[in-house]
Amino acid sequence: MKGMAECYKALQTMPVNEWPTVDQFVAKLAEAENQYRNQRRTELYLKTSKLRYNAVFEDIICSKERNLTKETLLKIMDCSFIGRAENILIDGKTGGGKSFLACAIGRQACFMGYRVEYFSMNKFIERIALAKLDGSILKVINHIERNNLVIFDDFGLQPLDNNSRLALLQILEDCYQRKSVIVTSQLPVAKWYDYINEPTLADAIMDRLLAHASRIELKGDSLRRKNK
Repeated sequence: MKGMAECYKALQTMPVNEWPTVDQFVAKLAEAENQYRNQRRTELYLKTSKLRYNAVFEDIICSKERNLTKETLLKIMDCSFIGRAENILIDGKTGGGKSFLACAIGRQACFMGYRVEYFSMNKFIERIALAKLDGSILKVINHIERNNLVIFDDFGLQPLDNNSRLALLQILEDCYQRKSVIVTSQLPVAKWYDYINEPTLADAIMDRLLAHASRIELKGDSLRRKNK
């Protein structure tokens, strides 16, 4: 009860005549403990999420040129899409801010009390390959499925092998109508089927991704070049 203890110490420093009533005193202790636990939970979720960027919604540029409006961001900020088990698909040219937007959503989700885990697709493919070799593939998949939101960044940069396809399908199957997934890609969504490059698995993967999904197509020049 560290939150309560710290609050109690603070109240002890107040003059006796300014002490709250008994019911107010108990309420303050309970509120302090609740805030402390929420803060600790958020810190833990942010650490285990492994988000690529320390991104916040306030830093996201909204404009007609980017095809991104403040209304779209407001719909995402409360993370209600996670409660509805909806996916978000973000595509656009390199440097367009796809990863930054995905990480901002992931960070907000951590603050809202959701478990989040971020993967670049390169790291995901490597992790699945290593897990297949040491026999821990089911353990890895079950670990990923415990999250409320899973982010797959840079979908399409590296070819998928069969193990990665099967693992991705298993994760999407278990998340379907229960959890949410964010996918970012330089490839337009229409080309994801060809990228998966295995008709049967591509049908199953795309069906689960698209069934309950919102798409954000970022446009415009590279923000990296502009900043430079």
